Amino acid sequence: MTTTSLMWLMLAGPAALLALALLPAGNPRRLAALARGGALISLATAAVGALLVALGGPLATPALPGFSILFDALTAVMFLLVSFVGSIVVHFARNYMAGDPGHARFARLLSITLASVLLLILSGNMAMFLAAWVATSLGLNQLLVFYGDRPAAILAARKKFIASRLGDLCLAIAIGMVWEVTGALDFSGVFEALKAIAASGDTPASLTIAAVLIAAAALLKSAQFPLHGWITEVMETPTPVSALLHAGIINAGGFLALRFSPLLQLSTPSMDLLLIVGGFTALFASVVMLTQNAIKVALAWSTIAQMGFMLLQCGLGAWPAALLHIVAHSLYKAHAFLSSGSVVDIARASWSPSPGGAPHPARLGLAVAGVLAGVGIVGTLSGFELAREPGLFALGAILLMGLTHYIAQSIDTRPTGFVIARTIVVAAAVAGLWFALQSGMAALMAGTLPEAANRTDLVALAAIFAVVAGFALLTIGQASFITAKPGGATPEWARAFYVHAHNGLYVNALANRLVLRWWPTGL
Repeated sequence: MTTTSLMWLMLAGPAALLALALLPAGNPRRLAALARGGALISLATAAVGALLVALGGPLATPALPGFSILFDALTAVMFLLVSFVGSIVVHFARNYMAGDPGHARFARLLSITLASVLLLILSGNMAMFLAAWVATSLGLNQLLVFYGDRPAAILAARKKFIASRLGDLCLAIAIGMVWEVTGALDFSGVFEALKAIAASGDTPASLTIAAVLIAAAALLKSAQFPLHGWITEVMETPTPVSALLHAGIINAGGFLALRFSPLLQLSTPSMDLLLIVGGFTALFASVVMLTQNAIKVALAWSTIAQMGFMLLQCGLGAWPAALLHIVAHSLYKAHAFLSSGSVVDIARASWSPSPGGAPHPARLGLAVAGVLAGVGIVGTLSGFELAREPGLFALGAILLMGLTHYIAQSIDTRPTGFVIARTIVVAAAVAGLWFALQSGMAALMAGTLPEAANRTDLVALAAIFAVVAGFALLTIGQASFITAKPGGATPEWARAFYVHAHNGLYVNALANRLVLRWWPTGL
């Protein structure tokens, strides 16, 4: 069998999933089992494709009218990821939806949506990419209103529909502009044309506009500020939908930015747009997340923050870091949603009194300073240069601020040398692992994603400083100011801030009013 034939076999899984839409309702358990089979076929073909790419490099099928496959390292990673997560979600849904009157309809919708995401990843040309992009959105909208008698679900789906159509329009216009300039629809031809344009140093204005529109489409798809509210209200849907959305579909915006990274890197305005909006959304959503008391809502705000952080990485030109973030976030968030029903039981089983309370802000500040210094030292020892790659050091520092409470607890009122030494070793090991993973992903994506932009311009440096400083202040202040203390110990302004943050600064409430005014639910 030729390599080209093997590439066409990559469509076997998505085709099997799409075929479910043609089957009669029948036994819902059987339909669910067939959906699982299609997902497993996708996973198997993804593994085969990844092996072929590892052995022989990028592969592409002959271009047919509007239809072709590009299987490079980026496709291999994303196809494996979505197939793996999708197979787990489909398997989970088989038991989760058992007994539901709409089980058969749900199995069909879930299969069609998963197939659309897989076709989006496999797309070898811009026309197929756009078609799969729209199909993914429409399939998700049907899943969001699976229980059509729930006003909250309808409102969330309508807000998502508006944001998605804006994103579709931006992407469609951008693809038309790129086609006009490069004369190619297939990605291989587009990338070759972009290389020639980059070498000439003269980027046409239409390509700059196209890049800005693609960045806007990525932001809209990734639920970024201010059109982020819909993703916090999708909890009216079955849990498998939330898992597939947060672990797979929401990454379409990031995949769009990565697939069109050669174009985005030619346009500073598009990079600045991703940098500023993504960085602000990451910080804003992180603050709001800390005030939520519902598990799934907190996870939704976490997804908004993580997607903002990932797009911030794209804006900095740290393309391999963004892909690494997508993979890690997808695996974590799929597990978090599918196990969310057990969180309370796990918390009860593992609960123990903590007489020491939260770490003192001074100890947290010392821990943050230690993280910043440690990242600088470990990153330099790992072969990275702070002056040339400030973005990577900043991203590592933000990620590793999650260790600050662990570090602060070790610097207690009665610290011991053993505890402090163990903490330093663990923190350094985590930092070293992050830089090692970063190097590994960069090596894996060499020749597929552009070399890191390593932005050191004023806008990038200002954004880096603002985001790092914001997360540092958030880390130090969350124990004392973000969460309300019992007995009224928290200052009045902090309690007021807590309420405003809990409501997301009312941005989503304003969006609800606007949508309900022009598109009432009717329920």
